[in-house]
Amino acid sequence: MAMRSFFKMDGVETRKTEDGKMLVTGYAAVFESLSVPLWGFREKIRAGAFKNTITKNNIRALWNHNRDFVLGSMGNGSLKLSEDDKGLRFELDIADTQMGRDAFTSIGRRDVDGVSFSFSAVKQEWDETNPQDVIRTLIEVECDEISPTAFPAYEETSVSTRTAKECYAEHRDALKQEQEQKEIEIRSRLIELNKRKLNLF
Repeated sequence: MAMRSFFKMDGVETRKTEDGKMLVTGYAAVFESLSVPLWGFREKIRAGAFKNTITKNNIRALWNHNRDFVLGSMGNGSLKLSEDDKGLRFELDIADTQMGRDAFTSIGRRDVDGVSFSFSAVKQEWDETNPQDVIRTLIEVECDEISPTAFPAYEETSVSTRTAKECYAEHRDALKQEQEQKEIEIRSRLIELNKRKLNLF
C-alpha cells in the first residue's frame, strides 16, 4: 500500500555550478525524527530503512508529487540518494526546464521547505504504549519518488490521508484478529482441560 510521509527538509543547500547546473542537496528524511501527525499515529524511520530500495529502484524526484513534473531520477544520475548516520541524503541536479528553474528558486528562497516521499512499508513496528500518541516505526520501505513540497502530504482532503486511515485500520484489524485467535486458543485449552477432568471420574 503506497503512502506518503512528510518531513521538513534538513540541511538543504542550493547552488549553481560554473557549467550552469542547479544543485539541491540535503536530507529527504532524518532517522528517528517523528513525522507530522497522521490519522491516528505518527511515524519515524529507522536507520537502514532505505538501504535496499535505493540500490534497486529508479527513484525519481518530482515536484509536489506531480508525475508530469520530473526534476531528476536515479536512473540517469541526476538524483543521488544515500544513507548515512543522520538519514536519507539526496543530491539533485534539477532539470533545466521552466518547472525546474521555478523549483530551484522556490527551494532557494525557502518558499518550499518540506520534502515528502512515496513509499510502501516492507517492515514496520507499532508502539501503542500511549494510545494518544501511537508511533509507527518504518524498518524497511520501498520508495519510488521524493518530492519537494510546501505542505504536508496528510491534509484532510488528500488521498494519502485515506491511505493512512486504511493502514492504521489494517493494523487495528490485525491486532483484533490476533486477540480473537488467542481467545479461541484459550477456550480450546479450557475445554480440553475440562474433558480430561471428566475422564478422571
